[in-house]
Amino acid sequence: MAKPPTRSYSRYSRDAAQLFGLLIRNARIERQLTVEQLAERAGVSRGLVYRAEEGDMGCAIGAVFELATIVGVPLFSADQPALALHLANAHKILSLLPRAVRSSRTALKDDF
Repeated sequence: MAKPPTRSYSRYSRDAAQLFGLLIRNARIERQLTVEQLAERAGVSRGLVYRAEEGDMGCAIGAVFELATIVGVPLFSADQPALALHLANAHKILSLLPRAVRSSRTALKDDF
């Protein structure tokens, strides 16, 4: 499936991405890292660091999480053991749900 040329995001999502980008930028500056240094440590381009700090919604979430981790921005408020417990519980719940959801392919004949 081809990627749509533009995608609309909710205001809440855009604001969250912008806030997260600002947190990354502030932490980078506090640690006295340049954009080039952070990009090199994360293994990404300088442009991606700039875009992530601006809150660009097109950045890969894994790259943004890695940038945040390097500069010390917490991804979750829970400590590591609690996070592992939540992850295990999520896997248990997902194991009870069906693996895929399919729409019905049979057409209903409701003309009486």
